[in-house]
Amino acid sequence: MSSTAYQSLSGSLRVASWVVRVIVAIILLQTLFFKFSGAPESVYIFETVGQEPWGRYGSGVVELIAAVLLFVPALVPVGAGLALGVISGAIFFHITKLGIVIQDDGGLLFGLAVVVWLGSAFIAWLHRKDLPVIGSKL
Repeated sequence: MSSTAYQSLSGSLRVASWVVRVIVAIILLQTLFFKFSGAPESVYIFETVGQEPWGRYGSGVVELIAAVLLFVPALVPVGAGLALGVISGAIFFHITKLGIVIQDDGGLLFGLAVVVWLGSAFIAWLHRKDLPVIGSKL
């Protein structure tokens, strides 16, 4: 993130940016243990969509990278974009193959995916001028 673009954010927008980035990162990071350890629910999800195990590991790696980039000043919008991409895939599979409720979770995973999508979209919009190469033209 360029320091001038970040400094142009008002104090309340800076705080909002940090709060939303922390929320998105926590949600992304808390799923990693389940994906990388082969938890039964994660295996079930990726078997259902025909992407077990490579989809489980691949999405976990992308989520980890996205969460880290949300806190690298120059790459915040890149992290938000990665999070948007991977979570859009999750939402797509919820709507098409998995359903909203998975193994009696009451829709929790779907709800968390929606929160990550909305938060990532907000972060990407807020930091759009910080995008490498094209940000200064927006």
